[in-house]
Amino acid sequence: MSTDTTASVSTHILDTSIGRPAEGVAITLAARSGPAAEWTPLGGSATDADGRCKDLPALPEGITHVRLDFETEVYFAQKQAAEAQQDAPRVRDSGAFFPEVTITFAVHPGEHYHVPLLLNPFGYSVYRGS
Repeated sequence: MSTDTTASVSTHILDTSIGRPAEGVAITLAARSGPAAEWTPLGGSATDADGRCKDLPALPEGITHVRLDFETEVYFAQKQAAEAQQDAPRVRDSGAFFPEVTITFAVHPGEHYHVPLLLNPFGYSVYRGS
């Protein structure tokens, strides 16, 4: 939850290759107080069955930049193993071309930032949601 002096962040992941939420993706949150400042790890979580990460740590006062690190390699490895058990036909190698995705963005006090990740084995996109 944002306050007048802090910002807040939330995210979710949609696996566009299957049109479903990406469950179990580890996400870490880091922040800094300016472009030249060092990144401070704040903690992390993982996506739930709905692809949402509802318990990211709160941002401290004075934060101007946020970084979300999505650990996608494990997610795609688990997905590939599940497909192999089901003898599902594979059109392409569904390994992780992007083993991790890092999103960095600027924040302003009092604002909430919802940053969804649209993910597939060979690409991704992000946007500021609501």
